[in-house]
Amino acid sequence: MNETYFVDTHAHLFWESFDNDRQEVIHRAMENNVRKIILPNVDQQSIDLLKKTVALAPDNLFPLIGLHPSSVKDDYQEILKVIEQELTENKYYGIGEIGIDLYWPENRKFRQQQEQAFRLQLQMAKELNLPVVIHTRDSFDITYQIVKEENSDRLRGIFHCFTGTSEQALAIADLGDFYIGIGGVITFKNSKLGERIKDIPLDYMVLETDSPFLTPHPHRGKRNESAYIPLIAQKLAEVKNTSVEEVATITTRNAEKLFGI
Repeated sequence: MNETYFVDTHAHLFWESFDNDRQEVIHRAMENNVRKIILPNVDQQSIDLLKKTVALAPDNLFPLIGLHPSSVKDDYQEILKVIEQELTENKYYGIGEIGIDLYWPENRKFRQQQEQAFRLQLQMAKELNLPVVIHTRDSFDITYQIVKEENSDRLRGIFHCFTGTSEQALAIADLGDFYIGIGGVITFKNSKLGERIKDIPLDYMVLETDSPFLTPHPHRGKRNESAYIPLIAQKLAEVKNTSVEEVATITTRNAEKLFGI
């Protein structure tokens, strides 16, 4: 095995699109030197699927628990009770996927509930000393503001699927123990992401796929999977004018430190 290896810090391998070949997908990831995969939860419906997926490769798959902003409705407090119960009964490596999503009109109806659910889960993470994985689709400013208000030496995590500006990347770095999640978007033909993070040190970055979504070039249009992490690493190495090995070493170190894996 190579000395360096990758961590995919964001993959939904419990998604139904993997139902027919989940074990093979995990195997392909390992063959491509992606040895550790973080699995963020979505809502109460995905918890059992998440557990069953982790059981396929418990040494390589690491579950998170959280309520995704797109799943936040008027009953969010009841679902958060389920999540709190899970945290007392089972091993989780972080709180996620959490945050705010204002992209879909349906989600915007529940903006206030999303903000409250997000804040409560940040507080839960601080209480339990667990990292968070944060979703910020069309909501960076308000999401960042809430993190800033809740920030402490016990709050740390990832701004998942970063597509923001150079100023926003610097703002994340200024928070303390927070990382920028770099995914397939950096490989897209017209993406400006590479330019925007060029001057941000790798010390503030982790790699992710967001499988089955946001598939990197040259596989766009197909289902994403963790085996494609090296494609993201290759593009990031080009942006940073360094080697893939250097990207793997630093981003893996960051991920392992953050999640305690």
